[in-house]
Amino acid sequence: MPAITWEDPFCGEGANCFRIGTDAEGNAYIAVAGQEDHPLTDNREALRNLIREIKAGRADHLL
Repeated sequence: MPAITWEDPFCGEGANCFRIGTDAEGNAYIAVAGQEDHPLTDNREALRNLIREIKAGRADHLL
């Protein structure tokens, strides 16, 4: 696995913490904090689109 640069964890209420990371090859990663060795992986554009959709409220029905 390439070297991943992880951001600080994003935490909701309680212990719901996720980390977002990127590598030099243009890949993006999302992992549960503390489980970074099992990330969800895609390209940066996919991560960018996911964040835009969440900000637009298109995932609110999952809450």
